[in-house]
Amino acid sequence: MSNLYLMYGDDGEMMAQTMLSRICPEKDIKASGQSQPLIGIKPNLVVSQPAEWGATTSPALVKGVIKYLRSKGFSNIIILESSWVGDSTERAFKECGYQEISEEFDVPLVDLKKDKSKIFDIDGVSIEVCEQALAVDYLINMPVLKAHCQTKLTCALKNLKGCVPDKEKRHFHALGLHYPIAYLNTLLRSDLTIVDGIIGDLTYEGGGNPVKMNRVLAGKDPVLLDAYAAELIGFTAEDIEYIGLAEKMGVGSSDLHEVDVIQLNRNEDAPADEEILASGETDYLRKWVKDEKACSACYGTAIHALQRFKELGKLEQLSDQLHIGQGFQNKKVTGIGVGTCTKGFSRNIKGCPPKAVDVLHLLEECLKD
Repeated sequence: MSNLYLMYGDDGEMMAQTMLSRICPEKDIKASGQSQPLIGIKPNLVVSQPAEWGATTSPALVKGVIKYLRSKGFSNIIILESSWVGDSTERAFKECGYQEISEEFDVPLVDLKKDKSKIFDIDGVSIEVCEQALAVDYLINMPVLKAHCQTKLTCALKNLKGCVPDKEKRHFHALGLHYPIAYLNTLLRSDLTIVDGIIGDLTYEGGGNPVKMNRVLAGKDPVLLDAYAAELIGFTAEDIEYIGLAEKMGVGSSDLHEVDVIQLNRNEDAPADEEILASGETDYLRKWVKDEKACSACYGTAIHALQRFKELGKLEQLSDQLHIGQGFQNKKVTGIGVGTCTKGFSRNIKGCPPKAVDVLHLLEECLKD
């Protein structure tokens, strides 16, 4: 059985160190030669925006990873990335806070847009991969959990697309994204994936509709992580074509029945944070939410479920609001309750927080009555 690790909160530096102390990656990190192993950290810096906008990996989370690795004696660490076509990786390193990390820890920032690439042929499809990404001894993949306008989800598997040249990114789109994403993950393997689910985006990989979910996930199987992450934002693994393709290609397993989710804390034990991020889309969806002392993790779940319901063309048919938050504890109410705090509601999805896909199923049931 595979393990996934889950932790709630918004202190990325502390959460990264806590998770790694349980995972103990130092047991798996080995050098290809006699020198110090080369460890590569691949964040998501698709655009030059701070993490609060929902598109890029929290620098605090990366800082926590570097501190942990340094405490275990690893000093040969690089951060490698290539922003999307049309943006500057160097500008992203600066705007997203990574230049400061580089200077503080003397960790090189590698702009893969300037790197050479190696060509592979898989099933008659030619794919180019940046040489520096292939050269690392241990790859730590650090994606953001967010929606994507074409593939629905972008997380572990898709984040490695930042390890191909810009011309190959265009080629990926010409091929429809799903097959080349799966192929890429057979060529470039993530040894460990740490998912930034603190703040993601509701609809778009480039940010602008941030949703605060206050959680971090980690594991060694990127297929399993993506299958689990899909349900957190209202999809299933079957909805994301490249998950099934990567599984068939032997990258990992999407069987969530065979996963042990190890929670390192409980959502109710995480520091209180009732800040709800506002944007045009989330403001619109909030009309269907009634919250009383709701935490960001549960609120984010509700917003993602409502967005999926909207995409199905059913949101305007919903006459009731979703109720969330500690203010509804021990209350018997006729209505829809999301989360353990609303277990007294006539319709309720338990969980602290539940998955958005389960909330979506409840909403569909409500329309049938």
